Amino acid sequence: MKRVVIVGGGFVGISLAKALARVAVPVTLIDRRNHHLFQPLLYQVAAAELSAADIAAPIRSILRRHRRTEVLLGEVVRVDKEQRQVHLADGAVVGYDWLVLSPGTRHSYFQHPEWESLAPGLKSLEDAHEIRRRVLMAFELAEREPDLTRRQALLTFVVVGGGPTGVELAGALAELRRFALARDFRRIDPREATVVLLEGGPRILTAYPEALSERAKLDLRKKGVEVRLEMLVEDIQPGYVQAGGWTIPTHTVVWAAGNQASPLLGTLGVPQERDGRVIVEPDCSVAGHPRLFVMGDAASFRHDPRFAILPGLCPVAIQQGEHAARTIRADLAGRPRKPFRYRDKGQAAVIGRARGVCDIGPFHFGGFPAWLVWLFVHLFFLIGFRNRVLVLIQWAFSFITLQRGARLIPDGSAPTTAAQPPLTPSAAPETR
Repeated sequence: MKRVVIVGGGFVGISLAKALARVAVPVTLIDRRNHHLFQPLLYQVAAAELSAADIAAPIRSILRRHRRTEVLLGEVVRVDKEQRQVHLADGAVVGYDWLVLSPGTRHSYFQHPEWESLAPGLKSLEDAHEIRRRVLMAFELAEREPDLTRRQALLTFVVVGGGPTGVELAGALAELRRFALARDFRRIDPREATVVLLEGGPRILTAYPEALSERAKLDLRKKGVEVRLEMLVEDIQPGYVQAGGWTIPTHTVVWAAGNQASPLLGTLGVPQERDGRVIVEPDCSVAGHPRLFVMGDAASFRHDPRFAILPGLCPVAIQQGEHAARTIRADLAGRPRKPFRYRDKGQAAVIGRARGVCDIGPFHFGGFPAWLVWLFVHLFFLIGFRNRVLVLIQWAFSFITLQRGARLIPDGSAPTTAAQPPLTPSAAPETR
């Protein structure tokens, strides 16, 4: 029997596997992690607002009712287009008749890979836990640091990148120190912590209308976030960041400035963009290989006159997965294929408590209505009834009490990292 192989258990992979449930063709989904992750809410795990289990679900559980679908835990390292095979890191080989690649993206440090250990990005649960650990540990270390200069550096948090991830994380960190941690410490005042958002361009949220970008900047500044524009990062070292000719003392840096496609795509030997994304045909297939599809963040789709390149949004990935299912069904039935058409449902970003910006067709608005739209949209796309209920309860608890229920340091200890050197207080600080 013919077989469909899906690489990646993200929005593309899950939507495609579900859409093929009633098609008489075996499906194999391969992912190097056993869970599907709702990435739009990953920043809330990093900011101690949600737990990891609230935004993730086991792939096997999601697809357990799909009898023709098998799930393999493994990492695909190479694709052989001629033999129609995918090769896994453990040496296993899986053949395919149709292959859909959606391996996602990774962090891009613009030819400075040495920055990764000092400024983690936010792409996985491991990343979110590491960022949360560094943020919460910075407050713990500041609590016992007698030197005022060193203490201020510990209480300075720098977010690099003014896209949706950077903006939402900066707003969440500002509220974390202002509300959730305000009364938890005795020797420091967490409200005195500084959150700095660095953006290399002239405005944040460049994919949004300029008026919404300006509104988001003003909302962030009202929350106490220092928004610095046209500040290209020049260097990151333990204890400071250099950007735009300025040196910012800090021990906690989060990277949200750039993406690069998975190195797996380089094994295809097909045209790619500078960031590694594969240039695809109107039906999302690879030129010369009609049964090989690249979708989601890994694809460079330039066939929609409304966009230079389709954005890497959740609705885009879901619709592409559904389109791949329709295309495979058409191939099986001997019908001609149709090109992919994206139904633009707009975009929204939240800037902390009861503030957001929303861009939906001709409607551009912000404030509390945009925040409500953002809540509804994210609950709608979140997979699993249990997760929707838990997230809604956590949001309601946080909104009413101004507290965060996930303020656990993931590993429960204080290991030494390059970004957080050990402290040896010279004298016990005075108690207020």
